[in-house]
Amino acid sequence: MYFLGIDVGTSSVKTTVFDAEKGISVGKASFPSTEQRIDSEKPGWAEQDPETWWSNFTAGYAQILSTNQIDPKSIAGIGISYQMHGLVALDKTGRVVRKSIIWCDGRAARQGETAFQKLGPAFCQKHLLNSPGNFTASKLKWVEENEPSLFAKIHSFMLPGDYIAYRLSGEMTTTPAGLSEGILWDYVRRKPSTDVLDAFGLDHSLIPAVVPNIGIQCVVSEAISLSLGLRAGVPITYRAGDQPNNAFSLGIQDPGQIAATAGTSGVIYAISDQDVVDPSSRFNTFVHVGDTPSHKRNGILICVNGTGALYSWLNRLFSVESGRVSYTEMNNWASKIKPGSEGVLFFPFGNGAERILGNQQVHASLHGLEFNSHHSGHIVRAGMEGIVYALQMGFSLLHDNNFVQGENANTPHAIRAGNANLFLSETFRTIFANVTGKALLLLETDGAEGAARGAAVGSGFYSSSKEAFQTLKVIQTINPEPHTMSLYQELFGRWKSRIETFR
Repeated sequence: MYFLGIDVGTSSVKTTVFDAEKGISVGKASFPSTEQRIDSEKPGWAEQDPETWWSNFTAGYAQILSTNQIDPKSIAGIGISYQMHGLVALDKTGRVVRKSIIWCDGRAARQGETAFQKLGPAFCQKHLLNSPGNFTASKLKWVEENEPSLFAKIHSFMLPGDYIAYRLSGEMTTTPAGLSEGILWDYVRRKPSTDVLDAFGLDHSLIPAVVPNIGIQCVVSEAISLSLGLRAGVPITYRAGDQPNNAFSLGIQDPGQIAATAGTSGVIYAISDQDVVDPSSRFNTFVHVGDTPSHKRNGILICVNGTGALYSWLNRLFSVESGRVSYTEMNNWASKIKPGSEGVLFFPFGNGAERILGNQQVHASLHGLEFNSHHSGHIVRAGMEGIVYALQMGFSLLHDNNFVQGENANTPHAIRAGNANLFLSETFRTIFANVTGKALLLLETDGAEGAARGAAVGSGFYSSSKEAFQTLKVIQTINPEPHTMSLYQELFGRWKSRIETFR
């Protein structure tokens, strides 16, 4: 029995067909071959066209079927993963009103701060575990204030994954986890937060129907079933933002377990069974995809915006200089440079305001460069080190303040990551293990496969999430080396001390 997984990322849409009986993926695709366009009309803005996500999904889906000779009528369920915090607005006919304001767009911070002051810190910390900040609800308020003619057309708003579910089913729905990402979930009352909507002056009817994170959410429409070759009534049974889904994909379910990603952004994501909040909003708590009324599961998310974004920028820069340069070549350059990059320091904060720095936009910067002794390899390795140093600031928040509770909280056996993006680099993996001082467990999975496994759970094929991940393969365990770990502790201290000089 097959399950379809769709992962709507910032740079591409990945699609997987998963054989649940064998526990393996039988077909994968990623579209486009180059990165999806991000439109930035003004500094700090970031938008994408939702229709592009749908087109890239259908292209990848068609490729999988033709390449692997898969009968689409054998697909029994669909799971969706997606880039978090984006705003998709639909009119009453289901047409997109404007481009999606995506996760790294910083324009709505003022609207979020106004709502935070109106609701009050005590209420926000108790009921929302967050400030409205620059998340989805604040973005919707920005549209009302700045594009009133477009806002007047909005019938429902949703997140990117909700939009894909809508295109598949024709039904406008969202989930508790999705609402929490938009800062529209009340953790005390366990329902959508009408208080936040009231603070923004937004109509309650703008929230679509709420369906479970895992379970029957809606079914594929007759028209889409015909166009995709699916049997009638295939259910959508799983939906999660990319970071909760990444943790789910890695088999992380219990309090104290930690996942890491290094895609366009870099993320530390830890599971907790407590409602925890950081008054400074350096991390954010969201409803985890595995949450149920009887088993509370929250995800503590720490984000560094400029991770893969930095690496992609370097790739474009070096490609302009010397023709097309591959990421493999860049990884090879970095592997030949010693830890510390011979004094070059890279601060990867060039992709919007950084939460771990108090929501400041400090910009990226390069320090210690010597024209006569440093070359591209030093810059690439310094970029890798800077990314991991920034992520280590997040780990420090978790451990120094005891924000994660559970048997694995203080000494997790290993930090888990998928074999994707920057974790494809042996050099990056080694830097990561030695800077964090924790073993890195690298697993053969990705977001689309995780969504497909989730669909199998939601459809009832698997009796539990634990059963769904019994076939998950460990590729490599990278342990920190005591001498290198000690060296990186010193190097990280130097790097961190420089931040205060330009904040």
